[in-house]
Amino acid sequence: MKQAGTRELKQGFGDAFAAAFELTVTPAIFGVIGWAIDRQLGTSPLFTIILVLLTIGYATWKMYREYSQTLEQQNAERREIWKSNGPLV
Repeated sequence: MKQAGTRELKQGFGDAFAAAFELTVTPAIFGVIGWAIDRQLGTSPLFTIILVLLTIGYATWKMYREYSQTLEQQNAERREIWKSNGPLV
């Protein structure tokens, strides 16, 4: 039982690290790409801002979707346990 808890904790740390990476590094990369486009076209930081905001929006949507799916899966598992064993009181 202790190993399962440790495994879940490590999985949680890994998920949090991946989410932090997606919310920081990915917008930075797209920001640099936008900056290069702006520099090439001679525009204001238009593409930089657009690409960074699109990337942050996508990463946020993706994290919300994954969270919702995980929550629904856990709820379904709990419902099945409750149906087979009755409520845990």
